[in-house]
This record gives sequence, C-alpha cells and structure tokens, in this order.
Amino acid sequence: MKIASFLWKDDPWYGLVEGDSLRPVEEAFKTRFPSLRSVLAAGSVAALAEHCRNQPALGIDTVTFLPPVPDPERTTCVGINYPKRYPLDANVGRPEHIILFAKLPGTILGHGASLEIPAGEAAATFDYEGEIAVIIGRPGRHIPADRAHEHIAGYTAFNDGSVRGWQKHSVHAGKNFAGSGACGPWMVTADEIGAPEAMTVTTRLNGQIVQHAPATEMFFSITKVIAYVSHLAPIAPGDVIAMGSPEGSGGSRVPPRFLMNGDMLEIEVSGVGTLANRIGTGNAGTATDKYAYSGPSGCSF
Repeated sequence: MKIASFLWKDDPWYGLVEGDSLRPVEEAFKTRFPSLRSVLAAGSVAALAEHCRNQPALGIDTVTFLPPVPDPERTTCVGINYPKRYPLDANVGRPEHIILFAKLPGTILGHGASLEIPAGEAAATFDYEGEIAVIIGRPGRHIPADRAHEHIAGYTAFNDGSVRGWQKHSVHAGKNFAGSGACGPWMVTADEIGAPEAMTVTTRLNGQIVQHAPATEMFFSITKVIAYVSHLAPIAPGDVIAMGSPEGSGGSRVPPRFLMNGDMLEIEVSGVGTLANRIGTGNAGTATDKYAYSGPSGCSF
C-alpha cells in the first residue's frame, strides 16, 4: 500500500494512493485514529485499506501533501553513511561508529511544498541531500539487527536540507533551519519492498541527475541503524529514520552547487516514488508550489 497524509477539507487527513488518485480514509476511522501515527501505534494499517475502499477518489494534484507522518515523535538522521567527499571541505573515511543527529519539528515539509531559502548569508550554502528513510511501525528497545526488519512499517524519500555554513557553527544549527527539508510523497508499506538492500536513491536538480546510489553502498545497513538507534532510546511507531546521503550533494561537488530560488529538486527512491519540491521563499510549513506526481521515474552529514 501507498499511504499519504495531506490537507483535505482544511484538515490534516490520510488515505491510500491509487495511481494518480487518493482515497481518504472514512471519517469514522479518522475519528478513532486521528493521524497515520496513531494507526501505526494501534497496529491497524491492514484495516486502513478497508476504510478507504468506498471513499470518493481525489485527484492527486488537488490536495496539499504533508509528510507521510506529519507528527513523528522523533526524526533521526544518519551522518556519513556512504563513501563520499565530505561537504565541509574535508575527506573522511568510513566512521568507526554510526553518527546520528536529529531534526526538530518544523524543519520537514511535504511533497510539493516550496522549501524555504534561509535569510541572509545562510542562503549561500543551502544544500540538498537525497535519502532513503524508514518509518517505524512497531515499538522496541535493544533490537537485534536480525530482527530490525520486523519494526519497519514502510519506506519513503527524504531530503535532509542542510545549511553548510551553519554546520560549521554546529551540526544542530546547520540541520534545523525551518522548512529546509522534505519527506514523502507517501509511505510504501514494507511488504511491497521485497529487498530493501536493493533500493536506490536518485536525486535530480532541474532534471539533471546529481546523486545516484544503491543501499548496498551504505556503510551501516538499514537494520544495523535501527538496532543502534533502539539501544539509544526506545523507537516508537511513526518515528522516521533517514539513512544518509550518497555522493553528489551540492557541498561535495567541485565546484559546489548550492540551491537557488526557483530550482526544482526531485528525490526518487526505487519502489516508493519521487519527492519533488521547488526551492522558493514561501512560508515554512505551507505548500505554495504544487508539483504533480507523474509516477515512478521513484541524512547525510
């Protein structure tokens, strides 16, 4: 299943994606489970389809997309998880340990939203990072890596928007500008992804491929990352874990190519779809520029 969250009737809603249409969940089901996170927490994803079946179809270009889980308890990103030129002017090898950082509420927008260009000098080093992300479906703590797949609800695409100049102040500063990143366009349930290690992430900037890599290039696999995060703190349904970004982000290119007003950024994850966002000066959290999804074409440090 493809499950999206979106604004409908001026309220946050969720439902199934079917081709170029959406079927919002029945109001009674939504009253019981107000968000996709609550559906995941109740273990009711399978029931969701039944409560969408008889609903009217909405054109995919008639709604404002939200991140698949608009209200995650935690969004965790992995740093330096692919071989690459480090975007802060240094060459680094494989880290000894998994590197983690967090995203604050308000940093992540949905598919089709205009990403907010930072004000002042920060705009000069506004960067993109295309990533594969997992959405947690089952809670857990101290999860062994060989059982981690049991806790995955689904997969999505992720843009870890980064302001490189402010990363030199601190990682937290550079990674948490309002409206700088995105997630979506929806979650594809884990049962539809037969071999997660075979997934690829491809980033296109104004139609040109700037990043492309399979998950097999990750230093630390998806299951190892989930296991590691679960030893730090309990993972919860709806948590988002972004798995790092491969070579080709703007700061690691020679010469650097940072985002500019009007750029179109597309991040495709195989088996999922394409997350697309215009770069603009709209208010964070609002979709001032809708981008119609045309079907599959599909946090680094």
